[in-house]
Amino acid sequence: MSSPPRLPGDTIVRESADDLLDALAADLVVHAINCVGTFGSFHVALSGGSTPMPLYRRLMVDPNCRHLPWRQTHLWIVDERRVPFEDERSNFGQIRELIVDHSDIPELNVHPMPAMDEDADTRYERELVEVLGARGEGKDRLDFVLLGMGGDAHTASLFPGSPALKEQRRLVRINAGPKVTPPERVTMTYPLINASRFIAVLVTGASKRETLKKVAELGARTDLADAGARAAAAETLPILGVRPLAGEMRWYLDGEAGAF
Repeated sequence: MSSPPRLPGDTIVRESADDLLDALAADLVVHAINCVGTFGSFHVALSGGSTPMPLYRRLMVDPNCRHLPWRQTHLWIVDERRVPFEDERSNFGQIRELIVDHSDIPELNVHPMPAMDEDADTRYERELVEVLGARGEGKDRLDFVLLGMGGDAHTASLFPGSPALKEQRRLVRINAGPKVTPPERVTMTYPLINASRFIAVLVTGASKRETLKKVAELGARTDLADAGARAAAAETLPILGVRPLAGEMRWYLDGEAGAF
């Protein structure tokens, strides 16, 4: 297999899906243990969709993940469709079934997005600020954010040309309109995602290969350190709006996605 594209941040490519999940799960566990040791808690934001579901199952059954400190973990949701949790399209519904129901994470540490509420974005932002703020100054950010990437390069529920891409202050936004794949979404924004300590981007399958090429090519032509240039690139390929301010970003690609 030839070298993977040069993407913003670090890139890990594993030929098999199992090996890729091993690498990502190991990084998540180590990061969780380190954060609990340093801060007393671990705040992780998880994405929905089909791609990360095998990872969530692995976290529950793999003996190598048994040291994940669930009792000191706070679980947040990166984005959510505006549907009830019982709806099969609900990201939290999937994550609850795979993780919450099978781990010893305290109920108070589980933070679903109140997606059906009219003020879902402001309520979730308030909860984030209150809970993270209780950790103390300098610790009030997410420790680990797991993102994916769609065939149009959207990440979270930040779709090409959608209103939430332009958000510079709010941490959570309702994202709606013709550019957003229905139903309406509630999503974490770049200011919150980019403030996190570690951003993992999980991309699998040959269907994402061409999109990754586009991301690498536009990223190479763009000064991503320049906020204006990055925002312009993100309008077309939203994943390029992800750039940690003082943290790490790592892409996890399987052999099919990373075969160039």
